[in-house]
Amino acid sequence: MRSHYCGQVTEDLLGSSVRLCGWVHRRRDHGGVIFIDLRDREGLVQVVFDPDTREAFEIAEQVRNEFVLLVEGRVRERPEGTVNPDMVTGRVEVLGQALTVLNHAETPPFQLDEDDVNEETRLRYRYMDLRRPVMQRRLLMRGRITRAIRDYMDEHGFLDIETPMLTKATPEGARDYLVPSRVHKGSFFALPQSPQIFKQLLMMSGMDRYYQIVRCFRDEDLRADRQPEFTQLDVEMSFCDENGVMDLMEGLVRKVFAQVLEIALPDPFPRMAYHEAMERFGTDRPDLRNPLELTEISDLMKSVSFKVFSEPANDDLGRVAALRMPGGGALPRSVVDDYGKFVAIYGAKGLAYIKVNDRDAGKDGLQSPIVKFLSDESLAGVLERTGAQNGDLIFFGAGKQQIVNDALGALRVKLGEDHDLVEGGWKPLWVTDFPMFEWVENEQRWNALHHPFTAPRTDDPKLLEDAPGLMPSRAYDMVLNGTELGGGSIRIHRPEMQAAVFRVLGIGEQEAQQKFGFLLRALQHGCPPHGGIAFGLDRIAMLMTGSASIRDVIAFPKTQTAHDPLTDAPSAADEAALRELGIMLRKSTVS
Repeated sequence: MRSHYCGQVTEDLLGSSVRLCGWVHRRRDHGGVIFIDLRDREGLVQVVFDPDTREAFEIAEQVRNEFVLLVEGRVRERPEGTVNPDMVTGRVEVLGQALTVLNHAETPPFQLDEDDVNEETRLRYRYMDLRRPVMQRRLLMRGRITRAIRDYMDEHGFLDIETPMLTKATPEGARDYLVPSRVHKGSFFALPQSPQIFKQLLMMSGMDRYYQIVRCFRDEDLRADRQPEFTQLDVEMSFCDENGVMDLMEGLVRKVFAQVLEIALPDPFPRMAYHEAMERFGTDRPDLRNPLELTEISDLMKSVSFKVFSEPANDDLGRVAALRMPGGGALPRSVVDDYGKFVAIYGAKGLAYIKVNDRDAGKDGLQSPIVKFLSDESLAGVLERTGAQNGDLIFFGAGKQQIVNDALGALRVKLGEDHDLVEGGWKPLWVTDFPMFEWVENEQRWNALHHPFTAPRTDDPKLLEDAPGLMPSRAYDMVLNGTELGGGSIRIHRPEMQAAVFRVLGIGEQEAQQKFGFLLRALQHGCPPHGGIAFGLDRIAMLMTGSASIRDVIAFPKTQTAHDPLTDAPSAADEAALRELGIMLRKSTVS
């Protein structure tokens, strides 16, 4: 029906006749001349109707916002003084010669150029929300990202292979979405949290290099970067080590940024061990654009009389750390108190601080309630190690390592945002050498930090079982501007090591056979060394489009409560369908 998209009408088409289809973005009647901004996915173009084309003019008088039109006309230059340099089509307009209303539209539930529309309303009328130019740009960019990924993977010999959506539950760190089976009453499929086991089986099948842009499902609490269903780029390759996977995958990310945003990322990406990241930034996904860093001072506080510091300093599971805020001495007490309330969210019992008024004046130059409890030597060590200068403010965290890391790590991010310390640009990073396991205190057991198929940094199962808490893994995460883009590892490819990991996790032989017998059997039939990674495609698109949430780069997302206002899903099931599945719902009782 059309010859061009609206956003493609530029000076190159001057004097040409065009046929355009789209929606009425705005209609303006200027004393006998009608202007219509016609919109499609590629942009806007201004169409002018004057009384000389009587039939088209009379139709133009009747159209309203969001009517669907077919316009025929001739491209001409805009009159002097009306050029819009901010639009691709801003130097031209179309003189309308024929106009057809393809469909009428009721008054929109919101104006498409409004910026403060309630998200619930946007999602209920998502088909309207997606007409907004900003949303169309985001989804168009997401498509370009996907195309760049496929091109790169094809160039490097990866095969695009689908894996099952109806499968068996596997331990991936979240609850599964269960699908009842009609044929096998009382049994359930699980929607995959990831294709982890299947892609390993593909390596055992000799496929060598696999990738898939795949939907995954996790029944978990939602955040800005989480959805119950999401898309990931899943990758696996045989006969490789960590360097092989990381080199190839950072090449992928460099290509995507170069092709889509015309931005050159560093080559190579810097690498940092997990323990260094936690010590310096309090998180395993640090934003390197933020210059603030944590400083370890536990050794300086072991003998001080201030038990709030000395007790965690002498505890193997404790930590005392400092965070210097340059120029922070000028902050009013009320702001400092607010930061104390902020870290309490992360379990911190308080936020000690020292204002450095005069570094050379000893204790007299330091302002804080805690100064009197610290020795001259410990204070001098803190000033030296943090590099504090006059006018700076030093915050302190003391307690269990996890709480200190969480609290000061979050405070570092907040200080950077509140005081415009975060640099522009892109700072990628590989975080490596994660621990194999983490101890779950309330359950008194070990848990896999990544997943139970991650290889340890040893070939000896006995070493793993003798000291699981000290064993590093062969895992790696790619981080960009404080967001984890993807995580992966070299996998276990020997059955005896996989069995040892299961034993550490408290998974007995019978349970292992029940849940993973097919994998254990496959490991016994010639499994090659292999490894891989999975990237969150939604997160990549969120970062590259400058969006605040992955919901803004997903066509039809769920709300924070995993509800779809557009279709009103989830909804009650038909009673007959439940009977056929052999399912009876228990009625909830309200006390």
